Amino acid sequence: MRIVVCVKQVPDTTNVRINPKTNTLMREGVESIVNPFDEYALEEALRLKDAHGAHVTVISMGPPQATAVLREALARGADDAFLVSSRAFGGADTLATSYTLSQAIKKACGGKTPDLVLFGKQAIDGDTAQVGPGVSEFLNVPLVTYVKKLEVANGRFTVESLMDDGTAVIEGALPAVMTVVKEASTPRFASLAGWMDAAKAPVTVLDEKAVEANPLWIGLTGSPTKVVTIFPPPTKGGGEIVDARGDASAGARAISDFLEKKGLVKHG
Repeated sequence: MRIVVCVKQVPDTTNVRINPKTNTLMREGVESIVNPFDEYALEEALRLKDAHGAHVTVISMGPPQATAVLREALARGADDAFLVSSRAFGGADTLATSYTLSQAIKKACGGKTPDLVLFGKQAIDGDTAQVGPGVSEFLNVPLVTYVKKLEVANGRFTVESLMDDGTAVIEGALPAVMTVVKEASTPRFASLAGWMDAAKAPVTVLDEKAVEANPLWIGLTGSPTKVVTIFPPPTKGGGEIVDARGDASAGARAISDFLEKKGLVKHG
């Protein structure tokens, strides 16, 4: 069984700041981490490797420093790693990213579609949850999202998928693309021996020529959407405090008058 896990390097959102003049992310001095949701996808792949002897490949699209998240995945137990990196990929939106990753997945697997491609449910920097579904379209294989339990046997899968009103059990045939939620598992830690092996392991870099990408479908050229600007939400004010202790009716009148002053209600 061949499993591919797509991981992304993201800024630690607890430390992200926005430049008030340029409205762009200030990345200087901000630690980069593995997208937390991708850790659960990787753990599901490693669990299947433990149970079935699957070969686990990790792929990341990003700048050279994204090699760090690939080595972390190798330290945890992945078998090989590919970094999809080129200036030609810069500025890609979710559509161009999905196309590029699908090309890289096929390249990493010798031109074939792997049995399973796993993503975290979304990335914490973009929060679009669109790349996993996009890759399933480009690979032309079924998609299952919000997977919290995954089992495979005899070329078929059975999953439990989180829904708004409960859990759905879905069965189907491999290959498939799936997005995984944090309820699926607890990610394992890398051992010291794993880190030592990962530090020496090769990471194959794939550019646009290596993945045989159509230049019209990658980077800014292949992106129908563009981020014009980003900005923090406005700071909330302190509000008004109404002390209605001992006189509930006075408190109610104060709230009613406040709402009328704001134009939210009109007294008859």
